[in-house]
Amino acid sequence: MSNGNSPEDERPIEDVSSDVTEHVSEETRPSVGRALQQARIAAGLTVDDITTATRVRIAIVHAIEADDFAPCGGDVYARGHIRTLAKAVGLDPAELLAQFDDAHGGRPAPTPAAPLFEAERIRPERRGPNWTAAMVAAIVAVIGFVGFTFVKGGDDGGNEASVAEGAQPSAGGSASESAKPKKPADPKPEPSDSAIAAAPRDKVTVKVSAVEERSWISAKDHNGRLLFDGLLEQGDSKTFQDSEKVDLVLGDAGVIQLYVNGKKIEDDFRRGSVERLTYTKGDPQVG
Repeated sequence: MSNGNSPEDERPIEDVSSDVTEHVSEETRPSVGRALQQARIAAGLTVDDITTATRVRIAIVHAIEADDFAPCGGDVYARGHIRTLAKAVGLDPAELLAQFDDAHGGRPAPTPAAPLFEAERIRPERRGPNWTAAMVAAIVAVIGFVGFTFVKGGDDGGNEASVAEGAQPSAGGSASESAKPKKPADPKPEPSDSAIAAAPRDKVTVKVSAVEERSWISAKDHNGRLLFDGLLEQGDSKTFQDSEKVDLVLGDAGVIQLYVNGKKIEDDFRRGSVERLTYTKGDPQVG
């Protein structure tokens, strides 16, 4: 005989308790931004302290703690900021990143490298010879030859005037030696194409190497055109070149080694920090 209870009411008591506990745990777990804020306050740190330690702007720190990731500029940047802030307040970045990915559709896939530039190789021009540099070299050679001819002609003219006026040769030499023309000097050699390509002074060249572990990087030229956006595996390098400037974003700047215009950059970047850098023809210096 039924006592009027539904099948749900007849479930074992321990199963109902398990469901309630799991539901409460999910509801009480703080969000990513709230967890970062609570950890910062527990560590006795202000937002200014976090900004000074991580170089993440104050406005972005406030936005992330409020679970507003729009000012970060995309999920890739947001993940980099979350990793940096978590390390600064003593939290495990992996747990927060997993929670962020669950709420935002999973981890973003890396963008394939743009074919405009090749790693470990610098090309002055992809569409043909560097005619500007060749023309400059030719002009320098012509100016040198004309200058030499002018000086030589002046010396010969003076000797011819002396002979025409009947001037006597000096005591240290004979008349035949005075009238003997000077041996022309060897013309100034033109610089080779390889020497011009090795030092393109009219461009900015940036080489990025992942020396310790892989890192996400992004590079743009002076027009804002994307040159590369993706992961740089450990041991790999990318070289970027532009006529005016190269803008970089390093997802984990502490594992990156930079060479700008052939010179090594010695900045002490933190592991896990996101860096935005700009380099021009007058560098190395951080933009």
